[in-house]
Amino acid sequence: MKVLQAARWLTAALLVTMWVGLAAAAPVKTLRYIIPAAETGFDPATVRDLYSNHIVQAVFESLYTYDYLARPAKLVPAAAAALPDISADGKTYTIRLKKGILFAPDPAFQGRRRELTMADFVYSWERLFDPRLSSPHAWLFEGKIVGFDAAGQAARKAGRFDYARKVPGFEILDPYTLRIHLTQTDFNLGMILAHQPTVAVAREVVEKYGDVKGEVPANPVGTGHYRLTEWVRGARMVLERNPVHRPETWDFAPGDDPEDARIVAQMKGKPVPAIDRIEVAVLVEDQARWLSFQSGGTDLFWLDGPLAPKALVGGKLRPELAAKGIQLSRLIDAETTWYYWNMQDPALGGFSKERIALRRAIAMAHNVDEEIAIVWNGQARRIDYPIPPGVVGHDPNWRSLNPYNPALANKLLDRYGYRKGPDGWRRQPNGQPLVVHYVSRTELNGVLQAEVWRKTYNALGIQMVNDRMIFADLLAAEQRCKVATRNGQWQADYPDGDNFMQLYYGPNSHSNNFGCYQDPVYDKLYEQAHSMPPGPERDAIYHKAVRRLEAMGAEKMGYARYRNMLAQPTVLGYKKHPILLQEWAYIDLDPSLAKKP
Repeated sequence: MKVLQAARWLTAALLVTMWVGLAAAAPVKTLRYIIPAAETGFDPATVRDLYSNHIVQAVFESLYTYDYLARPAKLVPAAAAALPDISADGKTYTIRLKKGILFAPDPAFQGRRRELTMADFVYSWERLFDPRLSSPHAWLFEGKIVGFDAAGQAARKAGRFDYARKVPGFEILDPYTLRIHLTQTDFNLGMILAHQPTVAVAREVVEKYGDVKGEVPANPVGTGHYRLTEWVRGARMVLERNPVHRPETWDFAPGDDPEDARIVAQMKGKPVPAIDRIEVAVLVEDQARWLSFQSGGTDLFWLDGPLAPKALVGGKLRPELAAKGIQLSRLIDAETTWYYWNMQDPALGGFSKERIALRRAIAMAHNVDEEIAIVWNGQARRIDYPIPPGVVGHDPNWRSLNPYNPALANKLLDRYGYRKGPDGWRRQPNGQPLVVHYVSRTELNGVLQAEVWRKTYNALGIQMVNDRMIFADLLAAEQRCKVATRNGQWQADYPDGDNFMQLYYGPNSHSNNFGCYQDPVYDKLYEQAHSMPPGPERDAIYHKAVRRLEAMGAEKMGYARYRNMLAQPTVLGYKKHPILLQEWAYIDLDPSLAKKP
């Protein structure tokens, strides 16, 4: 027994010695990153916030992704072996999967090496139609796949999705080949299959860790570059390299940007990922984030608008930061910030002439340029069109029916019976008080947005109440159509105008249609454009649809923000991508490049 025990101790000592030697030879490369709001969970079927999806994109894998350097964004295979074979009529997609892709090891697989198959993708997409999950991403497949809507209707009646029921539109030819049959022409499906909610989730993981609804917010297990190894809710997430991820080599061609040549020289031939560990911290306060980056405690930093003056002058890095080797990657985000009014709200909603006039008056009274200056320190560009720059279908020459004109806005309210009482506040045409509840986030920029909007409503003689909510609660209320009005923000899921025009589509209420706008005229135009490839004919339909939104006072466009990303001198190969949420797998760290104080 003593001999056996001694042997065990000797083996353990040797293992420790070997580990120390390996650690000394190859230190763990750790990237430190910050997000400005708490995550909500990591189930791809239910997560809809930007920050949680950073983790989802790292842990899970979609069939397609985007070339790291190509601009405009270029679709490339991820788990798929190649781009899809698409029939001439755009209604049949044949997709082949790379063989030998493995899920990260997990007890759910009972010690087996679990290979990814096309059945995992189909199962994951069917989860979006499971009524127990109330997924906000069902719209990605609604009306698209032969037999899928019927399966969804049956699921709603039964209260759960029947995963044993075959959907005719998902034809699995073999474990690695899937043929998708569409109900109508759609040339954007490849981009949809690059979006986070369409990643592959293993059924065994859902059955082991899922809650009563079948949601798996805390145990993400995927085939991506990384796996989640630590999670302190609302505070810290740690990702480590997926030990069974297939070997990949960094091999991207430079584009027109002169910086691309430098990035290629730094990264070509390196393994993907080159970084072993990602530490993500949640820091809500602007100043705390900035101090963390200044002190070297953060490697890659999203410089939000309120902090821009600390690092930028005229859109360029301050000389003192450039002298320290700090790097700046800057672009106009493929996103929009717009203002919506809930069509179900008792004070703002409806299609009567009075309510339409009220919403249009508010739209004309709001000074977007002032909001950009005060809230974002000028780090945004005003836009009038719902499709932002960098996205197919954007119209830079569009001008709104509701331009900034406070005087005209007040006259419009007078004309439609919104009279001021003795107290100076307007009342509804029926004599009832007119009070608008504007909802904002709790952090500083939410407070500033509320004050800018208070000025707008005061200029109209309308009482405004500011309801402040933490981000997760705001998203949940929005999905229930319980937010009266706020600044909505949408980051491109895929770089096509369809992704932005669907934000006002009636059937998308309770998911992405935050204002719960339901208008048969708009819906018909959207459906017509949805079945068309990009081009002048589709653009003409989009123009009609946008004019309809403006005439009904459904929304007011605001701006697209600049994305300013700062990187320490030790970060190699970084360039902000217009669609990917994070670029961790495609960059590297070199501690020897750190500037000494």
